[in-house]
Amino acid sequence: MPLTMHSLQAADTPPAPGPPAVAPVSASGFAIDVPGALLQRARAGERAAFEQLYRWFERPTFTLALRICGDRDAAADVLQDTMLKMIDRIGDFRGASPFWGWLRQIAVNESLMRLRRGRRFDGHLDVDGYELAGDTPPPSAAADAASLQRALAGLPVVTRSVLWLYHAEGFTHEEIGALMERTPSFSKSQVARGTRRLRELLDTPIRTGALP
Repeated sequence: MPLTMHSLQAADTPPAPGPPAVAPVSASGFAIDVPGALLQRARAGERAAFEQLYRWFERPTFTLALRICGDRDAAADVLQDTMLKMIDRIGDFRGASPFWGWLRQIAVNESLMRLRRGRRFDGHLDVDGYELAGDTPPPSAAADAASLQRALAGLPVVTRSVLWLYHAEGFTHEEIGALMERTPSFSKSQVARGTRRLRELLDTPIRTGALP
């Protein structure tokens, strides 16, 4: 199977202690179809329902936070804060969009807030004079998961965050620009430059008009 950044979404944190919980997960880490009955129980304050939601969303939340923050301790803090906010705010969820998207937005906001608090939000690849490219797929089968993790860690924090939000989480350039308090063009530039730099870190040849 070709390796993409999705390959890293299931390898960053061990499952929660206790009996395994099987969730109906799609190919996208966060995209878990949560039954309405479970959400009803959680809204009613049932502890077992919250524990189920925690087990299902622990891994994708931690992974997203780790990719944005770049630090396991910070990611663990984001995971805890995200789950606490889920408990506090689940009554605000009205079902107009999938629950997983609502929870993921909390996790993204918590991760970016931590970067801002740590004054780490300025590190990105220079885009001066760089010609914007179209949609740029991430590296695929050229590296194993460990190599890709190391390469991602070598990117500036904002560039890594933009790449992860775009390629792994499926956010649009408009959405990323709003999250980063930048423009969609900034997101496009970071995806184009970041993908190129990621390939360089992976020592993957770039071929004009084609991807390996």
